[in-house]
Amino acid sequence: MTHPYIPHTGKDREEMLARLGLSRVEELYKDIPPEALQNSSSLPDGLSEWETIRRLEKLASPNHAAGLICFRGDGAYDHYVPALVDSVVSRSEFYTAYTPYQPEISQGTLQYIFEYQSMIAELTGMEAVNASLYDGATAAAEAMMMAVRSVRRDKVFVSSTVNGGVRRVLETYARFQGIQLETLPYKEGLTDLEAAESAMDGDTAALIVQSPNRFGLLEDCTAAAVGAHRVKGLFVQIADPLSLALLKTPGESGADIAVGEAQSLGLSLNFGGPYLGFIGTTKKLMRKLPGRICGQTVDREGKRAFVLTLQAREQHIRREKATSNICSNQSLCSLAAAVYMASLGKKGLREAAEQCLRKARYAGKLLRETGKWEFPFEGPFFREFLVRPVPSHNSSLSTLDFRLKEAGFMGGIEPEEFDGPARLIAVTEKRSREEIETFVRIMGENS
Repeated sequence: MTHPYIPHTGKDREEMLARLGLSRVEELYKDIPPEALQNSSSLPDGLSEWETIRRLEKLASPNHAAGLICFRGDGAYDHYVPALVDSVVSRSEFYTAYTPYQPEISQGTLQYIFEYQSMIAELTGMEAVNASLYDGATAAAEAMMMAVRSVRRDKVFVSSTVNGGVRRVLETYARFQGIQLETLPYKEGLTDLEAAESAMDGDTAALIVQSPNRFGLLEDCTAAAVGAHRVKGLFVQIADPLSLALLKTPGESGADIAVGEAQSLGLSLNFGGPYLGFIGTTKKLMRKLPGRICGQTVDREGKRAFVLTLQAREQHIRREKATSNICSNQSLCSLAAAVYMASLGKKGLREAAEQCLRKARYAGKLLRETGKWEFPFEGPFFREFLVRPVPSHNSSLSTLDFRLKEAGFMGGIEPEEFDGPARLIAVTEKRSREEIETFVRIMGENS
């Protein structure tokens, strides 16, 4: 395999391969399916701008999702994004901004990070919040490592009601950080707190619970926090930020660390990203936070100014003392969330959350009334709920998914790690009464 555009000599390559314990460059790609590999010599000739556009349009043409009415969630939700959000984040001074090393010329960037942190702190009830986490899953992983560092223990418990994708990221980080990660069972769709009480001991660093959980149900986070604190461990709550406009905050529940995915605050679905992880904690644990914290102060003339108050990443301090390897300025998504929250305000956020709650309950009620669907778990939910066909209803869910798509709907997602056919349905403030009723009618007609 030759790469004429890489200036390494043959000797350089041999030394690097020897250091890695490999004999050939091809061994670096052994985990990639052969059909996915493509040699540079087989690439087509370059295209003109117009030909490139036509080619991309053709490649994108099978993607119908953008035109479908979305009833799918599982961690990413179809919320309305005000035009103001894209208008602000597209401004060149924000869109091209890099890490604000020099505060005297980075006041705009530092201010919006500060404003974002302040609003997330108010939503979560936490005393300190940072910015620049990649997504909700890596935020949870950072919280796990933060707890291990703070308590100086290496055992962490995570509920099986936490989103499956998040748990897989936790498992990956735990494996390479020497953390003993154990999964707790669920009972009736909720974390089995009795099992948690029995399992947690003096080696426990943290308990991680998500609410609303992967089934859409609201967990008893206050009881979970009490259990974690009983063994002098930390409680990490994974929260949905929009739901916190209505629900008890992690701070009120006794959480030591609050994390989550902030995609619901002004970020479009975008086929999976970029998204925005948030993390907040108590003043006691503030210095263990990864990344950076922007603060507000005054300059020599007494004017308001913004600075990097805490910088605990490896670009700012000695690598062995860094709390995280988060390096890039990921705060453009934080700006989108800040603009969204500021444009809606407290009243607007609460209204959006209330509409999600009421419309989800309306859709659930109608589905139950069809006589074709039932709730495997009973309990309060926010925006998402799990349904399954009643035993007497001989239904093909793959056929149902096709019929929904033909009618212009993106139906619910098949839940992970659930016994039997089911669908996880999400209903946001964007869904109209007509859309909900048409969706339910098709769901009820399936046979």
